[in-house]
Order: sequence, then structure tokens, then C-alpha cells
Amino acid sequence: MASDREGRTSRTLGRREFLRIGATAAATIPVGSALLVACGKPPSKEQRQLAISTKESPTPMPTFEDNQPIESGLPIEKGATLKLYNWDQYIYLKVVEDFEEKYGVKVEISTFNNSDEALSKLRSSQADFDVLFTDLDTVTRLSHVQLLQPLNHDYLPNLKNIWPEFTDPDKPFYDVGQVYSIPYTVYSTGIGWRNDMVDKKDDPWHISNPYDIFWNTKYKGKIGIYDECRDALAFALLRNGVTDINTDNVSDLTAAKEDLIQLTDEVNVAITYNGAYEDLPKGIFAIHQAWSGDTIASIWYGEENATHTAPLLSYWWPKDGKGIVGADVITVLKSAKNPVLAHTFMNYLLDFDVSMKNFSWNGYQPPQNEAQPETFLDPDFKWNWIVAPNLVNCIVEHQDMETGYWYYALPPDVDKIWHDDWEEVIAGA
Repeated sequence: MASDREGRTSRTLGRREFLRIGATAAATIPVGSALLVACGKPPSKEQRQLAISTKESPTPMPTFEDNQPIESGLPIEKGATLKLYNWDQYIYLKVVEDFEEKYGVKVEISTFNNSDEALSKLRSSQADFDVLFTDLDTVTRLSHVQLLQPLNHDYLPNLKNIWPEFTDPDKPFYDVGQVYSIPYTVYSTGIGWRNDMVDKKDDPWHISNPYDIFWNTKYKGKIGIYDECRDALAFALLRNGVTDINTDNVSDLTAAKEDLIQLTDEVNVAITYNGAYEDLPKGIFAIHQAWSGDTIASIWYGEENATHTAPLLSYWWPKDGKGIVGADVITVLKSAKNPVLAHTFMNYLLDFDVSMKNFSWNGYQPPQNEAQPETFLDPDFKWNWIVAPNLVNCIVEHQDMETGYWYYALPPDVDKIWHDDWEEVIAGA
């Protein structure tokens, strides 16, 4: 199995840990006063009201007369240093170095560990970045307070390489018309396990309710879930047949909370952020809640080489597509000093080979038209080594964008219910 993963180190606090630590802050970031006061502007009534866009009811992001896209046909800024703000270890440095060489520019990467840190810096005078990598919730909120710059698609011809679910005029639901963002990665949330540590009759493919595997006392002390409010409670909701993973139903959330507390009592569940990609392949866990990107990357963290580790791992996500999906995005900040170069960099990441090289390192899938699940089983496909043959079901498909369940921003009162319940789970762990 070929690889260009040189320089890969164990992730300490990366993209997914951001969600764990920053879930409350990201979900409750003030839409008006705190951010706009930092910008020297009083919030308007419209800005104080956060319009939550959903797949069922897409709501275009707001645009403003005093916040327009840059003009077309401008040259790249002379002597520019492009400044990126990203989760730790969420982009392959070789990709960045190649961009620097191609365009004769410099790139500086600043990283954040959690949303408190990122959002605090973004609303302060310390924020000196051109490009921000972020999640759907945050891009929605930042657009409302004019901290993001609308994109000029003339600089983004490589958008043609991306799935129509993200590029059609009425897509995607969270940023209709791609006004402020382009997609960076897509992923699903499923179940990972060790084939050599879990009896076949107990694995998710062989039990009537796949989520029950976490409550199997046979694997006590070898089970983990993500230390992340939304994902943990959503798994318990789905186990109970509740498919609204943005629910405000107190009874459903209470039942999910109690089920997670039961996990602590009966199987001594571990609540982790690195269990899926690092500890599962090492055999520390037999079963772990898993993001598809963590699973794809996990083969490089086993005690043996990737070729040895990959066959030991399996991933479950519903074959009917009725499971949790998500995406991360890239944006240009309104305060960007090098907006043309920022657009150029975004377009560079949309190039097929560039995006696949990045995928080969961080494990998270770009929604590229030429990288369908079957292509990774084609021996002639130059990038087929990225995804182990037995883990091809980690690849998110077009139809999953429609059938899958997405997290939406929660109203503050509902968000508080979720996080209060999660705090009770953590307290009992």
C-alpha cells in the first residue's frame, strides 16, 4: 500500500476535539451584541435573529450592502502572505507547501483547539486571518454578523469538480448558492469495531438494532463514545427510534441521557476524542463510535503497519443512508487582507488531485465528483490506496446528503437542554 503520509504524528487536539470542547460555545455564540460590539457596530434587529436553515426548509444566508464580494479579474496581491485559521492537523502541510511554490507566496497557518479560543480571537483585534476553516453552525452565525466575506465564484472555477449537492444554485441547504463557503470535507457518524475482538454475531451487521452493541456487557471496559454532546446523545436517540437529532422533546432527550448513564454503570464506557482513530486500531477498544474520516485515518495508528491493521477494522453506517452525516467548509473572512489569494487558495484545494492528496493525509473525504466509492476498488485509480478495501463503506455518497440526518444549530433554550443532559452524563462517567 503506497503512502505519502510522512510527518504524520498522533493528533492531540484536532478538528473533532474542537467539537467536544467547544460545542456549547459554538452553538450559543451571540448573533448580535458581543460580536458586533467588537466590530464597533450596534446589531440590527435582523442580525439579532438567527435564521436556522434546515434541509427541509433552506433559508439563504443574509447579504449586506456594505459587505460585497471582491471584483472579478483582480491580480493576486503582491508580496502577500496568506493566513489560514484551521483546526490543528486538519490540512496536509505538503499541500500548503506545493501551493506556496506554485504561486510564489507564503502561507502562515494558525490553529485553534476549541471554539472559545477561535471565536474569541475572531471577534477581537487579534484576528488577522484570510481563510477560516469551520463547521456549518459557525459559518451560519458568522455570516449574520458580517465577519465573513461573500465569495466571488469567478475565482472558483474548480467548484465544477464538486458534487451538485453542494454547487447547484439552490444548494447546499446551509448556504444556498454557496454565498459564503465552499465544502472542504464530508463525513458520516457510525460505529467502528475490531473484527478480532468482537464476535461476529454481536457486530452491528448481525443484530437487530446496531446501536445496541454499545450496551453489550460482554465488552465491558472496551467500549468508547465520543466526548461530544450532540453525537453521543444522538446515538442514544437513534437507538430509541428517534430520528430527529435536533429534537426539543424533553422526554426523548431524558431517555437518551439515562441510556448513556446506563452505559457508564453497565459497560464502564470510555468518553474519548481519540478513541476511534488511535485507540481502536491499537486494540485498546473493541468498539467505538466513529466518524468515517477517523476510521479511514485509523489504519495508520495501529501497532503494526496499515496493511496489517486495516483488515482488523470494520465500520457500520446504515445501508439505507438514514444515519448522521456532516460537512466542514472553508470561508474568507471579511477582514482578509489578501482576498484574491484567499480565493486562489480555495480554488486550489478544489482541484481533484490536490484534494485527494489532502484526503490521503487527514482521512476526511472531499466531495469530489471523480472519487465515488467504487473508484477506490479500481486498481487503476491512482488514489485507491487511501481507503482500505474493507472500509470503502466509509465513503459518503451523493444520496447520503439527502437521506442522511444533519445537525442544525439549536435555539439557545433547546441547546441548554442538550448540554445540561450531557453534563449529567459526564458527571456520572
